[in-house]
Amino acid sequence: MIFLDAAATTPVRREVLEAMWPYLSGDFGNPSSHHSLGDAAAAALAGAREATAKALGCRPGEVIFTAGGTEADNLAVKGIALARRAADPRLDRVAISAVEHPAVEESARYLERVHGFAVDVVPVDRYGQVSEEALAAVLRPETALVSVMYANNEVGTVQPVARLAALARGLGIPFHTDAVQAAGWLPLDVRGLGVDALSLSGHKLGAPKGCGALYVRGRTRLEPLIHGGGQERGRRSGTENVAGAVAMATALGLAGPSQREASARVAALRDDFIAEVLTGVPGAFLTGHPADRLPSVASFCFPGTSGESVLLELERQGVICSSGSACAAGSDEPSPVLLALGIDAEVAQTAVRFSFDASVTAAELREAAAAVRTAVGSIRTLGPTSPQ
Repeated sequence: MIFLDAAATTPVRREVLEAMWPYLSGDFGNPSSHHSLGDAAAAALAGAREATAKALGCRPGEVIFTAGGTEADNLAVKGIALARRAADPRLDRVAISAVEHPAVEESARYLERVHGFAVDVVPVDRYGQVSEEALAAVLRPETALVSVMYANNEVGTVQPVARLAALARGLGIPFHTDAVQAAGWLPLDVRGLGVDALSLSGHKLGAPKGCGALYVRGRTRLEPLIHGGGQERGRRSGTENVAGAVAMATALGLAGPSQREASARVAALRDDFIAEVLTGVPGAFLTGHPADRLPSVASFCFPGTSGESVLLELERQGVICSSGSACAAGSDEPSPVLLALGIDAEVAQTAVRFSFDASVTAAELREAAAAVRTAVGSIRTLGPTSPQ
């Protein structure tokens, strides 16, 4: 099997398993308990927080451990917006891009539906990128928060986050970015990015599912979503997942030193793969930005096919990939991201995404490109109806 769906999840790294194992076995204490087992857990949690902060270039107190990227996005969008409106009732708008992950978009829509916020959607160009001019056009004195993702999970387009954050900061508006897909591939220094909040998910870079983190700049107002015992400095109550926090920090630490080298190597393989697919499949076209894109994502539309048919045929040939966001699996609707790029709805349903981890090889991608040629050719011969 050739696994090319790393944007959906990645295998847990052995080093991560070894680091977290003690906190799933002997050192199982509750970090809030005042005895030796609890103290050991508290020390591990503090160490994980320090390591995560080091990877992000922030202070340990600015790191909140969560159950994943979705919770981190929800806490950032809802928590900051609600806290700012509580301090100033005039702040009743949030701005998001047209290509956000559902965790951000649905959080914004919740604020609209339940709390009466207005949601301003920033359009993107045909590559899925937000311009400073487009963002400036929707910002108002009433804007409580801006959220624009660092890199798109479907088409791989990277946003000019530092410039967009600087624009918002100049107007006194907090800026959040969903960096779930960027982790391990792009710089995460929050000071360099200039963001006020940044979301991460462990299972995208070699940690288990169910762990994540949110950076929130000090003094940024944040209304907690989960209330209880006051853990995470009152920002996220509940007994902490110590093993998950250790796993998150370990995965970030492993990705950091090799990030630049891995990104350059995989980007070169990605470009070769893209060229082979576009050359071998007439009518195919790349989605997302041709240059400002994640090293790990190559996404295409194959007009005259069904994306689901292509996926099934590729899996028969031993290639595992996806039609887009794993969070939209099973939906018959065309991708909102592709529609936002101006792609026709019928063509959008022919989309296939290939996403790689750092271990991908040139041989695997050559074999996958050959499989794509065969799969698309056979489906176009038989017709685009999905196999039963």
